Amino acid sequence: MDLFLQQVLNGLTLGGIYSLVALGLTLVYGILHVPNFAHGAFYMAGAFISFHLMSKYGANYWLAMAGSAVAVAALATLAERLVFHPLRHASGLHPMIAAIGMLLFLEAGAQAIWGADFHRMQTPYTGIIDFAGVTAPVQRLLIIGAAFALMVLLHLFLRRTVTGSTIVAMAQNRDGASLVGIDANRVAMMTFAISGVLAAVAATLYAPINLVYPAMGHLVITKAFVIIILGGMGSVPGAIVGGLIIGFAESFGAFYISTDYKDIIAFALLVLILSFRPQGLFAKGAH
Repeated sequence: MDLFLQQVLNGLTLGGIYSLVALGLTLVYGILHVPNFAHGAFYMAGAFISFHLMSKYGANYWLAMAGSAVAVAALATLAERLVFHPLRHASGLHPMIAAIGMLLFLEAGAQAIWGADFHRMQTPYTGIIDFAGVTAPVQRLLIIGAAFALMVLLHLFLRRTVTGSTIVAMAQNRDGASLVGIDANRVAMMTFAISGVLAAVAATLYAPINLVYPAMGHLVITKAFVIIILGGMGSVPGAIVGGLIIGFAESFGAFYISTDYKDIIAFALLVLILSFRPQGLFAKGAH
C-alpha cells in the first residue's frame, strides 16, 4: 500500500504538470484551430528565464516564477502578432510550419545564450515529509497544490468573468463572437498570453526535480498533444482529465512494468482509447 500511494503521489505530480501545459495548448487550439508546436519552446523559455533570474540576479523562487510568467506571456503575445496573426487566413499547414520554425528558432536562441549543457534549478523547498509510510518531497507537494490551484483559477476565470467568457465564445464560434462585438484580435492575444503563463509556471514548478536544457520542451509538448487529442481537441476539462490519465499511467507503468517503457505508455494509451472513442473522452470539445 505504501508503494501504491507513492505512485499516486508521482502520478499527481506528472498529471498536474502535463495538464497545465495541455491547458495552454488546448486554449490556443480552441481559438486558432491550429496546433501550436511552439508551445514546447514557451515551456523551455519559462524554465530558462526562471533559472537565469535565480542564478544571475539572486531572485527568490516565487519572484523568478512571476518574472518568467510575465516574460513568456509577452513572448507568446508577440508570437501571435508577428507569426500567427498574419497567417490567420492561410491554410492550416502554413501556421503549423511557422510554429515549428519558431520552436527551432527559440531553441537555437536558448542554446546560444545558455549553452547546450544541462542545468539544475535550485529550490528553497528541499524538505521531505513522511506521512503514513509515504515519502513526499515538499517540491512535489508544491507542484500538486500549485498546479491544481491554477486549474481552479483558470476555470473560474473562464466561467465567471466577462473576459473569460469572450475566450469561450470565440472558441465556440469565432464568426458569431465577432458579430456581437467581441474583438477577435484582443482575445487571441490574451489567449496566447494565458498559454504562456501556464507554460512558464509549469516549467518553473517542474524544473527543480528535472533538468533545464534547450530541448526540454520536445517530450512535454508531444505528450501535451497526446493529452488534448485524448481529452478532445479544444476541451478544457479534457485537457485536465487527459493530463491526469497520462500522469497516472506513466507513474504506475514505470513502477509495475518498466521505466524503459514509461514514455511509450502515453502513446499506447492514446491508441487504445481512440480505438473506442475516436472523438476523444470529451466529444463536445472535439467538434
